[in-house]
Amino acid sequence: MPTPQILLVDDEPNIVMSLEFLMRKNGYGVGIARNGHEALAAIQETPYDLVLLDVMMPDVDGYQVCRQLRQRPDRASTKVIFLSAKSQPADVQKGYEAGADLYIPKPFSTRQLMEKVRELLGRV
Repeated sequence: MPTPQILLVDDEPNIVMSLEFLMRKNGYGVGIARNGHEALAAIQETPYDLVLLDVMMPDVDGYQVCRQLRQRPDRASTKVIFLSAKSQPADVQKGYEAGADLYIPKPFSTRQLMEKVRELLGRV
């Protein structure tokens, strides 16, 4: 079975570094995008299994990235988890409306995140 590929999208370098370490340690392939434009370009090139997506980014926000991903039939199986400091019910609702599989407010526990990643990728 090929290694699942995960795209990390966050403009916060420390978060990207810790998530990259965590995902690689758990046996996943990792791609990194530091903003919405990079994320859309990465999604264009690679059929990721899962995208960990920040909402607030300087150019294209996470909601837009998720909506554009969802409009691509060839990426229909890609799972999306929002990781965001925006945790108001309206923000969470907006995330699910954009097409997220899961919305996890920051700060989050890495153990909980890994459980959810494994669940979504069917590797429990």
